[in-house]
Amino acid sequence: MMELGATSEETTSDDRFRAFVSYSHADAAIARKLHRKIENYRLPARLQGDGELTGHDQNHGRLGKIFRDREDLPAAQDLSEAVKQALTKSEALIVLCSPDAQASPWVAQEIELFRSLHPDRPILAALIRGEPAEAFPAPLLQGREPLAADLRKQGDGWRLGFLKIVAGIAGVPLDALVQRDATRRIQSVMAITGSALIALLAMIGMTIFAIQSRNEAQHQQAEAEGLVEYMLTDLRTELKGVGRLDVMTKVNERAMDFYEGQGDLSEMPAESLERRARILHAMGEDDEKRGDLNKALAKFTEAHRVTETLLARDPENPDRIFGHAQSEYWVGYVAYLKEDWETTEQYWLRYRHLASYLVAKDKRNPIWLRELGYAEGNLCTLSLQRKDTNLSSNGACLKALEQMKEVARLRPTDASSLLAVANRYAWLADAYKARNAHDYELKLRLSGEKYIDRLIAIDASNLDYREVKIKFQIAIASAYRDLELRDSQFELLAMARKDALNLAKLDPYNERWKSQLSAIDAIK
Repeated sequence: MMELGATSEETTSDDRFRAFVSYSHADAAIARKLHRKIENYRLPARLQGDGELTGHDQNHGRLGKIFRDREDLPAAQDLSEAVKQALTKSEALIVLCSPDAQASPWVAQEIELFRSLHPDRPILAALIRGEPAEAFPAPLLQGREPLAADLRKQGDGWRLGFLKIVAGIAGVPLDALVQRDATRRIQSVMAITGSALIALLAMIGMTIFAIQSRNEAQHQQAEAEGLVEYMLTDLRTELKGVGRLDVMTKVNERAMDFYEGQGDLSEMPAESLERRARILHAMGEDDEKRGDLNKALAKFTEAHRVTETLLARDPENPDRIFGHAQSEYWVGYVAYLKEDWETTEQYWLRYRHLASYLVAKDKRNPIWLRELGYAEGNLCTLSLQRKDTNLSSNGACLKALEQMKEVARLRPTDASSLLAVANRYAWLADAYKARNAHDYELKLRLSGEKYIDRLIAIDASNLDYREVKIKFQIAIASAYRDLELRDSQFELLAMARKDALNLAKLDPYNERWKSQLSAIDAIK
């Protein structure tokens, strides 16, 4: 029989545990989920055999057995002795932190015993409920500081928090696991995309051949429209997050084919026409990312014609107002990229007018408030780019920032709201840069970067967030240069270059990502 204080080298690889999960009974469901996911997780092939611990290269990349006392204990008479034996055989301790865990004497004893048995082995604190002060058991804060992962939605989120735990157990770099997770996400979305396209084609076929029954045709039409809506919302969000312009193009073309096959567009319902306009917006946005502004403008102009007609038919309908506001923005955006300031202002002023009208209808609607924030922000941007002398760009930019911060207050977990606040910080910083107020410029940029870091913590594999992060790094490095903080400048540019190269490899069609490398090289 093994002594209580025996080391892991004295046990066989068959009876040791890669980690011991300590938790309160109230958190049993999360403990089971974490247990299952860790045991099923496979390390990337290039990391198998790496790390501080050995063994996962001999198990096809799996980390090994995880001990969870409620399931892994035999029917022993002495529960505490069985726990002691399991803790002795465990390479790491994972503590699920919550108010219930903090109040649990068993969790506290397991932490103390593991630390006394293995003072040099990792203890991983996984925050699942409550704030740290009310969730961390007291023994956890004594001695060496534990490695922490925040599994809460407002923290690291489940995806990144789980990868932090895996990295801590396996002793491998977190960045390598995040990169592999992003690659898997791309593959998953690609599989979903293929299924969605096949389903859409099937829906189109069923719609065409269902004319034998009017009710059946209407049913199939509704299902096809619902699938197009999915492609414009959830699927497009996923594709943008993994950076696949080529797949987004195919999705948009298939969706457009559906409407082109419906015959006379003038006989289509308003909702269908508006959805078709949104497809044109999406296609134009993708053309712009590829650098083809003429194609983008053609799509946006056609969408503008459609939404303008729909609004004229139903001028008080918020959906029609919102739809046409998007068209006004996109046409103005192409003019902005072409540095046609007069045309830009015409369209963006109309965009602000429509957004203001929506807010007047419902001052507490966060979506309408966000649109007005976008509109104010666009005019701030325009003012800075054309170097207005008759308009206080600081005032316009500050107004846009305050608008977006209010939206973020109403929707604290909404990613688009957090991103909008970060962008407004960046443009306000540009206003101070134009006045050579580089100290305050740097302060604003660092404040905006914190919002991007929050987004990356929520979804570490979202490539759109990483693109914005690189933009912030470039701008901050420029501010360091202007303040003659050269060491900070060069260190940050090196990080930005590494991230930009990784993005460019993932999507060779994205010209905007490639251009970031030139922007990095331009900062001397």
